[in-house]
Amino acid sequence: MIRNYFKIALRNLVKHKGYSAINIGGLATGMAVAMLIGLWIYDELSFNKYHKNYDRIAQVMQHQTSNGKIYTGTAMPFPLGKELQNRYGHSFKYVVMSSWEGSHFLSLGEKKVTKTGNFMDVDAPRLLSLHMLKGTYDGLKEPNSILLSESTARALLGDRDPLNQLIRIDNKMDAKITGVYEDIPFNAQFRDLTFIAPWALYVTSENWIKRDRDESRWDDNSFQIFAQIADKTDFEAANRHIIHSKLNRVAPEDKKYKAEIFLHPMSDWRLRSNWENGVQTGGLIEYVWLFGFIGLFVLLLACINFMNLSTARSEKRAKEVGIRKAVGSVRSQLISQFFSESLLVVTCAFVLALGLVWLVLPLFNEMAAKRITMVWSSPQFWLIGIGFTLFTGFIAGSYPALYLSSFQPVKVLKGTFRAGRFAALPRKILVVVQFTVSLALIIGTIIVYNQIQYSKNRPIGYDRAGLVMIQMKSPDFYGKFEVLRTDLKRAGAIQELAESSSPLTGVWSNNGGFHWPGKDPNLDTDFATIWVTHDFGKTVGWQFKDGRDFSRDFTSDSSSVVLNEAAVKFMGIKNPVGTIIRWGEGKNREEFKVVGVIKDMLMQSPYEPVKQTVYMLDYDNVNWINLKLNPSRSAAECLTAIEAVFKKHIPSAPFEYEFADVEFGKKFAAEERVGKLATFFAGLAIFISCLGLFGLASFVAEQRTKEIGIRKVLGANVLSLWSLLSKDFVMLVVIAFCIATPTAWYFMNNWLQKYDYRSEIGWWVFAVSGAGALLVTLLTVSFQSIKAALTNPVRSLRSE
Repeated sequence: MIRNYFKIALRNLVKHKGYSAINIGGLATGMAVAMLIGLWIYDELSFNKYHKNYDRIAQVMQHQTSNGKIYTGTAMPFPLGKELQNRYGHSFKYVVMSSWEGSHFLSLGEKKVTKTGNFMDVDAPRLLSLHMLKGTYDGLKEPNSILLSESTARALLGDRDPLNQLIRIDNKMDAKITGVYEDIPFNAQFRDLTFIAPWALYVTSENWIKRDRDESRWDDNSFQIFAQIADKTDFEAANRHIIHSKLNRVAPEDKKYKAEIFLHPMSDWRLRSNWENGVQTGGLIEYVWLFGFIGLFVLLLACINFMNLSTARSEKRAKEVGIRKAVGSVRSQLISQFFSESLLVVTCAFVLALGLVWLVLPLFNEMAAKRITMVWSSPQFWLIGIGFTLFTGFIAGSYPALYLSSFQPVKVLKGTFRAGRFAALPRKILVVVQFTVSLALIIGTIIVYNQIQYSKNRPIGYDRAGLVMIQMKSPDFYGKFEVLRTDLKRAGAIQELAESSSPLTGVWSNNGGFHWPGKDPNLDTDFATIWVTHDFGKTVGWQFKDGRDFSRDFTSDSSSVVLNEAAVKFMGIKNPVGTIIRWGEGKNREEFKVVGVIKDMLMQSPYEPVKQTVYMLDYDNVNWINLKLNPSRSAAECLTAIEAVFKKHIPSAPFEYEFADVEFGKKFAAEERVGKLATFFAGLAIFISCLGLFGLASFVAEQRTKEIGIRKVLGANVLSLWSLLSKDFVMLVVIAFCIATPTAWYFMNNWLQKYDYRSEIGWWVFAVSGAGALLVTLLTVSFQSIKAALTNPVRSLRSE
C-alpha cells in the first residue's frame, strides 16, 4: 500500500513538472535557510564549550556607582587577586590574574612573528583546560617561561622541537618555551590566545605594575581576573561571599563608589554580555532568538507555498478523490496518500537543501564571521535532519491532505462540485502572511543599514584620511621621536608625526580626582586621559573651538591641558581657557592650565556620546606613533619610505601599522554582520514568496483561460486583462504592507533604543519597502498575466 502511495505521488510530480519544481525549489530554499540558521545557533550556543570546566569558569567583574548611575566593568585592582585567593579561597579552585589580551612580537634569532597573547598566573592552563601537546600544565611555574600554541610554535620553529628554546618577547623579555598547546578553536573567547607568558614576568617588566602591587592600590583598575569556582559551591554562593571584597579594603573616600564584586560565568560571556545600570540586559542572545524566528518564518513561507499550490489545484484532483471514495477508499487512506506526496516532495527538497547549504556555507561563513562546517559524520545531525524532514512534511502537507480528503464524491462525480466563494480565502490569507514576514524583514534590514550609515557619517572631530598608527611594542621605539620625525619628513613620506598614550580609535586610560573652580563637591569625576606629544593636533587635524594648541614656544605647556567639548560641558565652565585644573591630592597633587578646547574627537563607540577627555603633554607615557601621510604621494610610496626609515632606526622590531579609518570601520563589524545576514534572509524570503506567487498566478491564468478568451473576443485589450489578473495579488501585498509596517516599526524602534546615538525611522523606509514589494509582485505576476492575455482566443474557445 505504501509503495503504491509513493508510486502515485511520483507520477503526479513528473506529470506536473512546473508545479513540482516550484514546490521542491521553494521548500529546499526554506529548509536550507533553516539549516544555516540552525548551524549558526548551534555554533553560538556551543561557544566556549571547548573548555572542560566551562560551566564553572567566570570572569571577576564589578559594579561601581558614580553620579547616581551604576557602571559595570571587567577592569580590576591588582590586590584583589591575592585577596580572593587568601580570604575567599574556599569559594575558588583557581584564581588567575591576567593582562589584557594584546599584540606582541616574538623573535627567535632572525625569525620574528607578531602574535596575540596574555600574561597569566600559573594556573591558567588548568583553568582553561588547554590540550597540551608538549610539556605540562606546570610550564608557567618558571618565571622566564612561555607556552606557545601549536601554530605559533610552527611559525617560529617549523618542524624543530620547540621545548627549551629561548625566545624574546617585545625585544625586552627572554623566555624559555616550556610547553605547546593545541590551538584553541574559533568558537571560543580565547581563540586568539596564541601564547601565555607568566604573570610574574609581566609584573617585573613594567614599573607601573610594580607600583600597583602595593596593598593600598585598590583605586587602580587595570587588570583582569579569571576564576574557577570550587567543586562544592555555585556562582550564587560565591557571589555572596565576595560581593564586598573590594569595598571592605578601599580608602574611605572611595567607598562612595559602592564597589560590588561578582562573577560573570563563561556561559554568559558570549550571549549575555550587556549591562545597563547594574542590570544584565542581554546581548547576542537577542540575535539568537531573532534569527531562530527568522528561520522558522522562512520555512513557514516555503510550507505556505506548498499548501497554496496544493489547494489551488484541488479542482483538478477532485474527480480523483471522488472516484477513490466511490470505490471504497476511506478518508484516512486519502490522507495517507496526500501525506506520502508531501513527504516525497519534502524528501527531495531536503536532499536539495543539503546541497544548497554545502554550496552556500563558505559565503555564509564570510558574512557571519564564522567557521561552521557540515557535520556529515554526526548521527545527531542525521537524526535531527530526518526528524526535521518528517516534521516539515507533516506541516506542509497537513492542510492539503485534510482539505482534499474532505470532498464529497457525489458532488464531484455529478459535476456539481465547486470550490465555493471562500475557497480561495485561506490561500489569500497565507499569501498575506508570506508578504507580511517578507516586508517586515525588508524594513528591518533597511533600518539596520540606515543606523550603520548614520553612525559612520557622524562627525568625528578629526581627519582620518591618511592617518596611520604604529604601536610601540618594544623599548627600542622610545627616544626616537625627533630622529624619526626628521628622517620621515626629509623622505617626503609624511606631513606630520606625533605620539599618544592611546590609539586614535580607543581610550586606554580613565582617571578621576580632577577639581576645578565651582566644582560640585558631590560630583564624581571620570575623564578619559590621553597623553600626547607636540604636533598631535596637526597630525590628526583636531578642530579648535577656543584657545590654542600645544606649542614648543611655551615651555609652560608641560603643565597645560586641552579639553574636548564634552569635558567643558561636564565641568560646567563658561570660559574654560585659562582655568586652573587640579589633579590629585597631597604629594601627588598637580595643577594644569587649560589652553584650548577642541571639538569632540570620536575615539570609542560610534553609538555612544563622546566621553569627557583631557589631553596632556608627555613624551614618556606614550604607546602609539601617529603618522599623517603625504597626500601628494600614493599611500604605497609613503609606506615604503616609512618602512625604510623604521628599519634603519628600529631594526629589532617588525614594521607593522594600522590605518585609522580601517580600525574605526571595525567598530561597525557586529551591526554590519547582522545587516548582511538580515539582507540575505530577507532576499530569500522574498524569493520564496515570489516563487509561490508565480505558481499561483500560473494556476489562476490557466483556470481563467476561457474567460480571457471570451473577453478578448469582446474587445478587451492586453492592459485591461493584465490589470484583471494582477489586481487581486496587488491587493494582498497592500494588506500585507499595512500589517508589516506597524509591526516592523515597533520591533525596530525598540532595537534602536539601545543606541544613545541613533537614527530616526523615516517614512521613506516604509515607502521604499512597500514600493519594492509591489514592484516585485507585479514583475512576478505580470509574466503569467501577459502570457495569458496574449494567448490566441481561438485556441481556448475552439472546444466551446
